[in-house]
Amino acid sequence: MDRDDGVKRIDADLDGEGLMIGVVVSRFNEAVVDALLEQCVRELGELGVRAEDIAVVSVPGALEIPLALQAMSQTDRYDALVALGAVIRGETYHFEVVSDQSAAGIQRVQLDTGVPVANGVLTTETDEQAEARLEKGAEAARVAVEMANLLRAIDDE
Repeated sequence: MDRDDGVKRIDADLDGEGLMIGVVVSRFNEAVVDALLEQCVRELGELGVRAEDIAVVSVPGALEIPLALQAMSQTDRYDALVALGAVIRGETYHFEVVSDQSAAGIQRVQLDTGVPVANGVLTTETDEQAEARLEKGAEAARVAVEMANLLRAIDDE
């Protein structure tokens, strides 16, 4: 596609060199979340984020993720944050409450603080569905790097 139309564009930038990334993981459904974290950290490394520039904190469950994200965002140390967790439907309404409130809290942190937050909290019907979506850890890493670079590019305008 010809892009010589005079329009200024900011393209996707997945270069993680020099970025500080914070990751908040839920310990509930720990096996799934551990696999998401492994995918996330591996992808961050492949994008150029140094291991020493990644900070991982854990919280009991998905409802606690937003508070930890908020605390991390207020330190001014992180260019972007990643939320990782797994909410798997049980037999009660609690699934909807946890899924909805976790997602809303994650979004609110991002909008209130201006620090990008990649939402890698899985919400699935079954353990099997969660296991089939482990690539979301790597996807969240890419989102975090891209959004950190996007905000830097907008600031540099």
